[in-house]
Amino acid sequence: MSHSQSAEKELPIDLVPIKRALLSVFDKTGLADLAKTLTQHGVDLYSTGGTERYLKEKGFTVHTVEELTGFPEVFDGRLKTLHPLVHGGLLYRRELASHVSQAEEHEISAIDMLIVNLYPFEETVAKPGATQGEIIEQIDIGGPAMLRSAAKNFRGVAIVTSPNQYAGLIDSIEKNSGATSLADRFQLANDAFALVAGYDKAISDYFAQLTIGTSAADAKLPSELTITLPKALGLRYGENPQQNGALYGADFTQIFQHVWGKELSYNNLLDISAAAGLIAEFAHSTNAVAAVIKHTNPCGVAEGRDILEAFERAFKADPESPFGGITILNRPCTVALAERLNTFFSEVVLAPSFDADALEALKKKKDRRLVTFDMAKIIGARSSSMEIRSIIGGILMQEPDIALYANTKLESVTSRKLTTEEIGGLEFAWKVCKHVKSNAIVYAVIEDGLPVTAGIGCGQTSRVESSRLAVERAKQFGHSLRNSLVASDAFFPFADGLLEAIHAGAIAAIEPGGSVRDAEVIVAAEEHNVSLVMTGMRHFKH
Repeated sequence: MSHSQSAEKELPIDLVPIKRALLSVFDKTGLADLAKTLTQHGVDLYSTGGTERYLKEKGFTVHTVEELTGFPEVFDGRLKTLHPLVHGGLLYRRELASHVSQAEEHEISAIDMLIVNLYPFEETVAKPGATQGEIIEQIDIGGPAMLRSAAKNFRGVAIVTSPNQYAGLIDSIEKNSGATSLADRFQLANDAFALVAGYDKAISDYFAQLTIGTSAADAKLPSELTITLPKALGLRYGENPQQNGALYGADFTQIFQHVWGKELSYNNLLDISAAAGLIAEFAHSTNAVAAVIKHTNPCGVAEGRDILEAFERAFKADPESPFGGITILNRPCTVALAERLNTFFSEVVLAPSFDADALEALKKKKDRRLVTFDMAKIIGARSSSMEIRSIIGGILMQEPDIALYANTKLESVTSRKLTTEEIGGLEFAWKVCKHVKSNAIVYAVIEDGLPVTAGIGCGQTSRVESSRLAVERAKQFGHSLRNSLVASDAFFPFADGLLEAIHAGAIAAIEPGGSVRDAEVIVAAEEHNVSLVMTGMRHFKH
């Protein structure tokens, strides 16, 4: 603000009568109702192109923007509203006498309300087969420019950006006899700036993945990171009661539906995300799969011929950890399983759906949360989203760890060859191992033709120690590791880690390989007649 402006007396403005409104929308939903309210209060309507035609078809008297500016739409509609008489009418400050004087001098008429929504850029990007040309044409120029002008001048102008705002706005206009309140204008401006930020971010993201003059590798991650997400859920606190916390991002509530129980906590959300990532590995399994998660780590995972059998086997794998943990299923929850779940406290139960009788049975536990999920949306979100983590002084971003193997076939590098059942068991252990905190060791056994975890070692500073921990857990719960299958998220740096597994009873192991001592590890496996699969892909999870 200039010195002359700051010295000039500012007139307080709360209620601003709407005398002139400019409408330019792509989405016409509910527009006629809003236009009816405005005309009933004597508001002059100005509009562009398709919006003008729509309103005239609905019987409204509408002036064209060309009548306001004296300049026609050109370049196939690319240039319509970028004009001083439009932006001047939005920007000049009604409370400053000097601005009012200049507006009169240059015949700039006030625009008291702007109703704009933007071209569907994101929808076009997501549309199968959309060409680059079609996508670029959906980059709105005039809309965001007007939106920013009106939002900046919220003390005198109301900016409306979504049909979702119309009902409340109509009520407010009626209450205020054709005027808008300062509180309403401020909130509308806040929403408008958030919309523009998200819109620009979507365009930036699209251009970041284009490879015109840029290598595909360089285009994967943006040169600058901008994050714009709506607040989706307020939380009682964060990881601990002394920490504030909230969930941002509307996609979570599209993927997961909280159907019963207390509000979800920060730690619940972390565990739900971890559980969903694990169960997605078994999205195409022909068997039922159940898993128990504790502090984002799987502690028991099993396949079964039905979901009750899968859960019983997963529970038995580690009958100590399920209390207060997360249970996730890849099949609907039945009443038989619900009755079993009622015999102990599982804080959150996730399933694609709950049978009606199962839901009623599970509601008997008041402290339990019940959540349904859409498997296809989990898979879509995992494959399309980047992983972001904050560190002191910065943010880390990476692609999600989706793939399983670099090598297309699971083949032993030793003379002992694998049976079909063992290959299935190793793949099962490998999928679970991906979701265990490093250093990760997972023992699986085949019981009655189906795999189940028998011992899991996680979060240790030594891979050998993780293996020992997994073996001790198996012993603690009475599981034999004879003829077991073991997975390691990273290579065995020495033969001792594999030997630990062999001494426990493992007959086959799966690991990435890539160590300078791979030959030493292979020799150890050969000497003990153990199959060894090297996938060529590491799965650290810190």
